[in-house]
Amino acid sequence: MSRHTTPEPETKPHLADRLDTWLDARTGVDSILHESLDEPIHGGASWAYVFGSGLLFLFMSQVITGVFLALYYVPSADHAHTVVSYIVKVVSAGSFIRSIHAYGSSGIIILLCLHIGQTVLYGSYKGKRELLWLSGCILMALMLCMAFTGYLLPWDEKAYFATAVGTNLVAEVPWIGPVLQKLVRGGDQMGTLTLSRFFVLHVFVLPGMLIAFIAGHVFFFRKAGAAGPIHEDPIAPKLPSVPFYPRQVLMDAAFAVVLIGLLALIAKTIPMDLGPAANPADTHFLPRPEWYYRPAFQWLKYLSGRWSLVGGILLPALLAVVFAAAPFLDRRLERRPWKRPISVGAFLLFLVAYTGLGIASYHDDYSDPGMAAQMYKQDADSKAFMESPFVPETAAGSIPAGLASADPNVVKGHVLFQAQSCSSCHGEAGIGTAAAGPLTGVGAKYTEDQLGALLHSPNPLMTAGGMQPVDLKTADLQALSAYLRQLH
Repeated sequence: MSRHTTPEPETKPHLADRLDTWLDARTGVDSILHESLDEPIHGGASWAYVFGSGLLFLFMSQVITGVFLALYYVPSADHAHTVVSYIVKVVSAGSFIRSIHAYGSSGIIILLCLHIGQTVLYGSYKGKRELLWLSGCILMALMLCMAFTGYLLPWDEKAYFATAVGTNLVAEVPWIGPVLQKLVRGGDQMGTLTLSRFFVLHVFVLPGMLIAFIAGHVFFFRKAGAAGPIHEDPIAPKLPSVPFYPRQVLMDAAFAVVLIGLLALIAKTIPMDLGPAANPADTHFLPRPEWYYRPAFQWLKYLSGRWSLVGGILLPALLAVVFAAAPFLDRRLERRPWKRPISVGAFLLFLVAYTGLGIASYHDDYSDPGMAAQMYKQDADSKAFMESPFVPETAAGSIPAGLASADPNVVKGHVLFQAQSCSSCHGEAGIGTAAAGPLTGVGAKYTEDQLGALLHSPNPLMTAGGMQPVDLKTADLQALSAYLRQLH
């Protein structure tokens, strides 16, 4: 009697395996993951390689938080400051998200400095990595442009005046400077067109360019491979390599967790402030850029006037060209820092000079008593604005329908208030700005005749604050007084 072996029943694959097979057959996802995670790292994983991944993570954080902020933002000189104030004071977690976005830009600059410093010290631009280095230089320039265009969007005083200084520098470019300044501002003065152009650049143009150059940077990096330790040959590495996954992935993930933890902690404990609305008529405000532009700001103070073209345009352009040409100037394969005194020394000298200029800028601001008093006043104004309740535009800029219909002089007075540019100092509906105090409640202090007399002939205290006599006909002066008396 012959024996027949019964075949074992085939085990059906799990649902997850079947789904993976189906998806891979249509997208090739397994080969993409293999290509991404099995990248060889010569000399093994290292904490020295986390800065690039950290920059990519922060960029993603900026995109996500920026989308949330853009849901509310209106790029208009009339509404920008109000909507940012609404985000900070009313929207749930609005101040937290805005602070993460604002501090994230500083975090990107810090990581950029660390990443570039490591690349220079390790000589990681050597070998066939010229395009990798150039794409990194372009990414750095785009990130600085992102920080500059985003700084104006809150439309508070520090943003307005700091951007005015930056756009004034554009006019120093030979031959095309004035035209370029008009193109950037959208006219001779900064206003809604400036905001809308900066908004488009910050939200659409620059992020699109960043994504394109990030893709190119990653491609060039994968093509050239990791440079490895400083004693490794950048062209023909000899050290054994290990895959990117899992150790380097875990290191990058741990670094990303630390970054988001630090950002969240700073955003929660020290929320990013928002100052009073931009007032172009304020002649006392001292404009200051963000900390990473402070050294350049101080440098321009030393080379102002007829030297502004050299100090503000030509010399920075020359430094940028030399910096970008580093792989073409330093052609030796030697990577040890102590064997490359010229390139490493020049980089360290620049770092020391740049840091020294930044320290000098802060020292100058607070060493002069008058300047220090103004800086403290500006900080106090920002703090006071942050602590004040949110004032909607409808409450700040409109006339109550009952008052307008009951007294036509109120409507006429409101028109005169705008025509005389009273709102440029006292704010819409007289709510006050950093340049001048509020007018709300003056109706309880003065009669209509007393108020008209003060407008026509300001007292010494008002004159010291910059108040000019209001030269109007008696009927117009009465209408303006009627409008001021109903402000509350």
